[in-house]
Amino acid sequence: MVKSAPPVLDAADRRILRELQRDGRLPIVALAERVGLSATPCQRRVKRLEEEGVIARYAAILDPRRVGLPLHAFVQVALASHAEEVARAFHTAIAERPEVLAAYVMSGDMDYMLHVVAADFEAYAEFALKALLRMPGVKETRSSFVLSALKQPGEVPV
Repeated sequence: MVKSAPPVLDAADRRILRELQRDGRLPIVALAERVGLSATPCQRRVKRLEEEGVIARYAAILDPRRVGLPLHAFVQVALASHAEEVARAFHTAIAERPEVLAAYVMSGDMDYMLHVVAADFEAYAEFALKALLRMPGVKETRSSFVLSALKQPGEVPV
């Protein structure tokens, strides 16, 4: 697979991206005013950034605690086999689990890192014992629980 080079972003593009990361619902007129452009060129730039995949999507950022999911865990997972079909089956199983906010392929002793949310330890144990440990190829897991968040995921520095 050939990867294309990232698009060239000028100062105006970067100002647009910073503002949209802070408030993705900004009307174009307000966005244009904040970044020092007129509305039409600003809208063209936003459309180009969307088409080039720089802006991947728009979403509301929820507070997991306010929706009943205060427990966060980072779970390392090792697979018993690295065969393509095992990895593919594991990827499919992880993608179907709403508790898994993010999943990463890792270097080192463990193969994956999962960010999991749950209502409490009982709900996490239910997920871990009845779902995660039964997923295709899972050999071992190690869970670490977040005690306090010093910095939440935020804006990509542009």
